[in-house]
Amino acid sequence: MDLLTLSPAGARIRCALRQARLDHTPYTHWLPKEVLPRDLASAILAIPFPTPVIDDTRGKRETHNGQRVFITQENRSLYPACATLAEAFQDEATAGLIGDMTGVELSGSSLRIECCLDTDGFWLEPHTDIGAKMLTLLVYLSDHPDAAAWGTDVMDQQGTVLATAPGVFNAGLMFVPGPDTWHGFARRPIKGVRRSLIVNYVRPEWRSRHELAFPDQPIVMA
Repeated sequence: MDLLTLSPAGARIRCALRQARLDHTPYTHWLPKEVLPRDLASAILAIPFPTPVIDDTRGKRETHNGQRVFITQENRSLYPACATLAEAFQDEATAGLIGDMTGVELSGSSLRIECCLDTDGFWLEPHTDIGAKMLTLLVYLSDHPDAAAWGTDVMDQQGTVLATAPGVFNAGLMFVPGPDTWHGFARRPIKGVRRSLIVNYVRPEWRSRHELAFPDQPIVMA
C-alpha cells in the first residue's frame, strides 16, 4: 500500500463517522461501522507488531507502558499503512468533521494513535479519559468469531456495565472525554488477540511526545 490511498482513507473515515449511530445514554457517544477502508485495516493487521506478554494489567494500560505500540514518526517511516492511517486522521477535513460533530475545537491538538494487542487476562477498570485527551475513538480490528463481544464496556462509576460497544471488525466507539464518560473492559475470556486502535486528539500539554504521530505538527484548521 502506498500513500496514494491517503485520500480514499480519509474520505472513508469521514463517511463512516457521518453515518455513525448517535446514542446519548448514559453519555453522548457515536458508534461508527466500517471505519477504515478494508485494505488499510488489513494492512495494519499485517504489521508484525509484537504481542505484549503480561501477567496482569491491574486494570490499566499504563501497567505495561514499555510494551505499548503507537503510530510514531518511526512507525510512519517503516510502514506505509501507519503513514496512511496517521495522515488520514491528521487531515484538516477529518479533524474538522470530528469537531463539527462533537463541538470540540481540535485546532492546536496533536494526534495520538495506539495499536492495542490484548490477550486473555486483559481487563480495564472504569475510567473516563478526562484530562489532556480531547477526543477518543476506538476502532476494533479483531476478526475472531468471538470478537463481537470484545468491544469497550460503557460503565457507571462503580464499574457496572451498562452497554458494550459492538466489537465486530472495523466498528468503533467515539466520545468526548468528560467527568461522566466511564468505560473499561470487564474481565472475560479472550481467545487469541483482541486488536484495536485508540485514536486520541490530545492537548498541547501532552508530555509523552514520543507517542504522537506528528509531535511537532499540531492540527491546523484554516
